[in-house]
Amino acid sequence: MFKYSNSNKRYYTLDYFYKTKFNSKVFKVSLNAGFTCPNKDGKVGIGGCIYCSKTGSGEYAGDIKKDLVTQFNEVKEMMLKKWPKAKYIGYFQANTNTYADVNILKEKYETILNLDNVVGLNIATRPDSITDECLDYLEELAKKTYLTIELGLQTIHDKTSKFINRCHSLKCFEDMVTELRKRNINVVVHIINGLPYETKEMMIDTVKYLSNLDIQGIKIHMLSILKDTKLAEIYKLENFKLITRDEYINIVCDQLEHLREDIVVNRITGDPKVSDLIEPDWLVKKVTILNDIDKEMARRNSYQGIKYQKKD
Repeated sequence: MFKYSNSNKRYYTLDYFYKTKFNSKVFKVSLNAGFTCPNKDGKVGIGGCIYCSKTGSGEYAGDIKKDLVTQFNEVKEMMLKKWPKAKYIGYFQANTNTYADVNILKEKYETILNLDNVVGLNIATRPDSITDECLDYLEELAKKTYLTIELGLQTIHDKTSKFINRCHSLKCFEDMVTELRKRNINVVVHIINGLPYETKEMMIDTVKYLSNLDIQGIKIHMLSILKDTKLAEIYKLENFKLITRDEYINIVCDQLEHLREDIVVNRITGDPKVSDLIEPDWLVKKVTILNDIDKEMARRNSYQGIKYQKKD
């Protein structure tokens, strides 16, 4: 059995981490706090990342027309039916959730922190969108609650990053990880498999690179081509190759083998809304993908970190 598991999982799941840390079932409540993005409003770019949906990658966040407490309680009431003694993490998901004046951030974050049984916050953002003043505030917040900053990276490869219109450098990302860790703030990094024209080796290299950084978690997504995105337009014109379901499973298993064993796998596949999805259609069967990743790791008799190599 893998050392960070009490089940058939051969990688360090978020559920296992939360149960061990909080001695309770913990679930994240996705929220839409009405933020925008510097890659959309012209500060660093226009149009956003080519794959980003009109919701700012917040398909499962709350209804922006409702206040944060209402959004939170609607999800909480559903989850309580299944886990009546659960605790909660407020997840600021849609768009760039540090892209505002610190006083606005305080009001929004602490509104959620003040609710019963909220044990922490996850804040999704970009590495170029956390000011020094915000860092100071986050440092204080991390002393009061379990705080995690989720940084979008997607790939370490500069050519791909430019193609998808990320509009920040790898050095910018590295520097922000360093600044957050100086303040003892947990960092989870988002990556995407299947980005246009990337090879299997390139995707694995992204994980090898991250395994040698001081990060605490990773989210692995499969590229979703969604309606009304720039990516959908490019796909229609270029018809670039998408990786197959079997290729995805094998790539993820390879990535897990190179991933440092103490990095928590927060997500291991995408979860697009069926109504918005153009390709790949196999993504809608999330549970079978998870099961087949487990089966492949077992077939290999492999575990997370088995091929990890620390750089000098």
